[in-house]
Amino acid sequence: MAHTEDVWADAAVSAGIAALTLRREGDTSFEGDSLPMPGGRVFGGQVLAQALMAAGATVDQDRFAHSLHGYFLRAGDATRPIQFEVEVLRDGRSFSARRTHALQAGRPILSMITSFQIDQQGPEHSVTMPEVPGPESVPSGVDVLAPFAGHPSADFWLTKAPFDVRHLEGSLFVGPDKRPKQYQTAWMKVRGPVDGPDLMHRALLAFGSDQVMLEPLLRRHGASWVTPDIAFASLDHAMWWHRPARADEWLLFVQDAPTAQGGRGLTGTWVFSEDGRLVASASQEGMIHLPR
Repeated sequence: MAHTEDVWADAAVSAGIAALTLRREGDTSFEGDSLPMPGGRVFGGQVLAQALMAAGATVDQDRFAHSLHGYFLRAGDATRPIQFEVEVLRDGRSFSARRTHALQAGRPILSMITSFQIDQQGPEHSVTMPEVPGPESVPSGVDVLAPFAGHPSADFWLTKAPFDVRHLEGSLFVGPDKRPKQYQTAWMKVRGPVDGPDLMHRALLAFGSDQVMLEPLLRRHGASWVTPDIAFASLDHAMWWHRPARADEWLLFVQDAPTAQGGRGLTGTWVFSEDGRLVASASQEGMIHLPR
């Protein structure tokens, strides 16, 4: 079984990196491909990460992404390429801003603004990481899904999803939390080494964050990814990178779902490195309709 999991991991990491490796078609124009999703729709975290890679390719290498704000506008078709058009909004002494549109058939599926900054000194503080069991003591999402190998959805997460997710409160992959709560903590990392620049690691962190962003909302209402007749979709995504981090090292996602109303719910996330540094924060609003 260990050999099979290694093969799955190699395939998944290769697929993820390939999706983030865009083809340049002009100074500010790019094209990319999608992971083959079971339902045929583009995964939101993937297109978010691709848009970041496109924007970053138009910025001087001494500037790093520190925030993004994106709106998911339409469902994308995972069988067709995605075009990325980057608009240069500003290049100042310390900050650069870019607007990126992800398009299919000439229609935007994502619109995102990203801000980049040169490395600067300033006051430092951050919240403290909670004390939780380490990732090696928590069941892997791969182990949770391995018994379901052969099912199209399980096979995607086993062989195409680049991330190992380990839920401290129990996985929502195959069923709901038996004791619903509005918070969630989960360890996550890419399933193999990533030999890429800082921008790639930030893009992978954005990619992976979307995989779990709505889960505190599901957990709060006793739902899971396989709840019959549930309808959900990410509406927007905001992210801030505070300190450098590697996506192929364990990161702790500390999450909450403070409110839900009108068929929408809000979630927030703090991301810590294993040594306790706050490396990123993220927030997302999602549409959610539960079966009556």
